[in-house]
Amino acid sequence: MIIGLTGGIGSGKSAVALRFAVKHGIHVVDADLKSRVVVEPGRPALQAIVDRFGDAVIQQTGELDRAALREKIFSDPQERLWLEALLHPLIRDEIVTDLASAASPYALLVSPLLVESGQHLMTDRVLVVDVSEETQLLRTALRDSVPQEQVKAIMQAQASREERLKHAHDIVSNDQDLAALHKQVDALHGRYLSMAAGDTI
Repeated sequence: MIIGLTGGIGSGKSAVALRFAVKHGIHVVDADLKSRVVVEPGRPALQAIVDRFGDAVIQQTGELDRAALREKIFSDPQERLWLEALLHPLIRDEIVTDLASAASPYALLVSPLLVESGQHLMTDRVLVVDVSEETQLLRTALRDSVPQEQVKAIMQAQASREERLKHAHDIVSNDQDLAALHKQVDALHGRYLSMAAGDTI
């Protein structure tokens, strides 16, 4: 059984995934990490990005300058769509391979673009980490030390809160402290174990 975990930027997906992995030993596949793998030096996708945007998106180490690329794609929706068309199929292949190696009773696919990229179609259930948009904005601006305008642009490129919730089978509310978050995750783990064992809940 594959659970798709999603939520907007700054919602707390990483904290939820960490609890599933560390406390309960669940196999976690992080689409963000896979998105980094497919643009590593020597990979064809990186060369395609350089051909499109020039050397300004490459660091001196030869690695992708994600901040520079982000600026370009979030100021031009057409460039973002081009990048997604290039990367999403490659990321999907990496995800499928990793999920196939899972040994836990169920696996977690963590992706901020689970709904937008169609990755939710690879999952049996969708778990949404939900917070208010104001909280997303504040947390992300503080965490990443970026202007709120840039955070807003990223939020606009992601599915709306309403759209994500529409796809949700399960919801974790992350508007309290970590203990409250963990309590919700632990309860869901129990349900997922039952489902994976074939019990209907």
